[in-house]
Amino acid sequence: MHRTLTDPVPARLHLPKEWTEGSPVLVLLHGRGSSEGDLQGLQVVLPTSWALLTPRAPFPGPPWGYGPGWAWYRYVAEDRVVPETLEKSLDFLDDLLDNLPEILGGTPGDLVLGGFSQGGTTSLAHALTRPGRLKGVVTLSGFLPQVPVVTDGLSGAGGLPVFWGHGQADPAIPFSLGVRGRTALREAGADVTEVDHPGGHTITPQEARLLGQWLTDRTTTGED
Repeated sequence: MHRTLTDPVPARLHLPKEWTEGSPVLVLLHGRGSSEGDLQGLQVVLPTSWALLTPRAPFPGPPWGYGPGWAWYRYVAEDRVVPETLEKSLDFLDDLLDNLPEILGGTPGDLVLGGFSQGGTTSLAHALTRPGRLKGVVTLSGFLPQVPVVTDGLSGAGGLPVFWGHGQADPAIPFSLGVRGRTALREAGADVTEVDHPGGHTITPQEARLLGQWLTDRTTTGED
């Protein structure tokens, strides 16, 4: 089943026939200047019992020059962002995740949060500032934001499963930022799965397939 939601936030939901209460959910956050439909194409690589929810970010992109879509935070440079904007999105995600039983029609089981570009960065920030809430976190072409509330959270990253895909020729978020973030997470004890590809700021088919396998392997109820 596919639904477009407007309450509590604009979002799109893919709810497979196999999904029942206690089944897993992947929440994916779009990149800067995009919208809630952008990552629904990844449903084809998910284990069959997984729901996929893709919400719209809270900030309109045009005032910041980010195109016609939406944004999760205001970017500064390299791995720096305006803290207040990121923290507002983290609170926004708290509300969204609290409402998952209403959105899904049942209480979810394993919960994985991830996204592309700004969405991946925001997902990492949420995982590190809300330890224990997620079964894992996915960042596709993102970075680890240098915001005190996030970097302080590295102390609780031990054992956190992280899937990090990144293009080695990424012109938007350089591969070096990916390496920097992965290194910090690994040194903090996170369980980081690295998937590199020679391309740019994109998600490759191979990267997507490996993400689907990672979801199956890393979660207790994600079997096909």
